[in-house]
Amino acid sequence: MSPRLPAHLVDELVRRTLAEDLGLAGDLATDAAIGPEARGTAEIIARQAGTIAGLHVGLAVFPAVEADVTATAVVVDGDRIDAGTVLARVQGPTRALLTGERAALNLLGHASGIATATRAVVDAVAGTGARTIDTRKTTPGLRALEKYAVRCGGGHNHRFGLFDAVMLKDNHLIAAGGIAPAVAAVRAQVGHTVHVEVEGDHLEQVAAALEAGADSILLDNLGDDELRTAVELVAGRAITEASGGITPERAVAVAATGVDVISLGWLTHSAPRLDVALELLP
Repeated sequence: MSPRLPAHLVDELVRRTLAEDLGLAGDLATDAAIGPEARGTAEIIARQAGTIAGLHVGLAVFPAVEADVTATAVVVDGDRIDAGTVLARVQGPTRALLTGERAALNLLGHASGIATATRAVVDAVAGTGARTIDTRKTTPGLRALEKYAVRCGGGHNHRFGLFDAVMLKDNHLIAAGGIAPAVAAVRAQVGHTVHVEVEGDHLEQVAAALEAGADSILLDNLGDDELRTAVELVAGRAITEASGGITPERAVAVAATGVDVISLGWLTHSAPRLDVALELLP
């Protein structure tokens, strides 16, 4: 299981999420209807089967609303759960439980939906040797959480941003005058530990990327036969990454071509959220 998100990232994410929901006036309904002395216990329940991610992030919402809240997880991130599973219990001022409810469920449901979708692909391609990874097509402000959720689902992360690896895409290659000059310019500027990947959308570019010394080659929107040919051409001299319009149904066929990595943008930008609910106990 991947290490949890660092506390400072969780705290900032929770702060921004609550600020968005509470605005300048706070929780009008709860503050008016519920007395400050009321206390309660609630359970967070999964209404669907899936893989859990971001539970510690969601639970961090409640003590951020009111310090006098105890939140106890029943499962851990990465667990596969059935519909009806109790995920956590929270106890404390009823106002805090109700005010934090939607923010907590939004974070937990979104992350768990990504983990569930990732797990389905990882299971489907198991035994092929292909890794399932995400992309930078993430929700602004939620990248750390979304990439963490991919790891909870058994997937792996592509680069986190523009700062931790080189990806020379089609527009870079056009502006730089081609693959060879683009790779040469990058190698002259970045350190020897920086990974360099080149995007190619036809087999001639694959050969050029190999000749230029790319560490990875992104095989963009190639058919299965072309992917197979590209893998044979590379012959282990670089990491091969298939990307572009790969649906869950097609992932198995793509993995069977022998590529090392399958990158799927929809894992973070389109995975449906897992249905989770908070139920206040009598």
